[in-house]
Amino acid sequence: MTNTLKASAGPLEHPRLPTLSLPAGSCDAHCHIFGPFDRYPLPADRSFTPPLAPESALRQWHEAFGFARSVIVQSQGHGYDHRPLLDALSAGAGRYKGVALVRPTDPDEVIAAYDEAGVCGARFHFLAHLGGRPNLDSIRAVAARVKPFGWHLAIHVAGDNIVEYETFIASLDANVVIDHMARPDVATGPDGAEMTALRRLMDTGRVWVKLSGADRLSKVGAPFHDALPIARSIAAHAPERVLWGSDWPHVNLHGPMPDDGDLVDLIADIVPDEERRQLMLVDNPAKFFGFE
Repeated sequence: MTNTLKASAGPLEHPRLPTLSLPAGSCDAHCHIFGPFDRYPLPADRSFTPPLAPESALRQWHEAFGFARSVIVQSQGHGYDHRPLLDALSAGAGRYKGVALVRPTDPDEVIAAYDEAGVCGARFHFLAHLGGRPNLDSIRAVAARVKPFGWHLAIHVAGDNIVEYETFIASLDANVVIDHMARPDVATGPDGAEMTALRRLMDTGRVWVKLSGADRLSKVGAPFHDALPIARSIAAHAPERVLWGSDWPHVNLHGPMPDDGDLVDLIADIVPDEERRQLMLVDNPAKFFGFE
């Protein structure tokens, strides 16, 4: 059955180096790793087949681009097998934090072990191709389980989901981060219902947003400038609660593989001044994820 799953291509082997120089201590707040598959076989119940993208490859491109820290998000590609993530956290010796996929039935000792390793959040998908509509009671149950550890909750929505689930997200008793700018339709613009709902959530003071996934939002392709009005509006609305992520290695794309040089250079267009870039890339992630 798994041989019918969509297979994701790997990232560009030789992305161009960006022209933007990143501030010291910059953090890629959203990326994934996959493999090595001889050590971590893919589960049969995965929702897609990821490319080989181990921690060693992630570290190599981060060092080339100037990222000192990153947040590795557990993906449906490895499902609930967190061994690649946990081993990466150990190898990173403080340069990584992790976000896990947690079930209400996971034992207390498992969650405690994740926390000890450097996991600081739990992620929930609201997308059909990643498991379907969420069970809100299960999310509340997981939120209660991880609250003693001070974890955040990562929410992955798309389209008008942010409007549909605004009240639920606002009710969560934890800090929340919305992945990929909530993946709105760029045609709705920064003043559409999706962005209006997102700004209301940010105004609670407990909701942060990752300015990642510009390539996923774009309808015209690189350098993804049609996503700029959305990204700029979010960054300007609450500069103290925005983060930036690459989404490397860019799985489950419908368009061409993006060049990470384009994505990093887009940072300067989203946040033109250095002081706000320092916030987004260094200070905000240090505060939100708990980097020393």
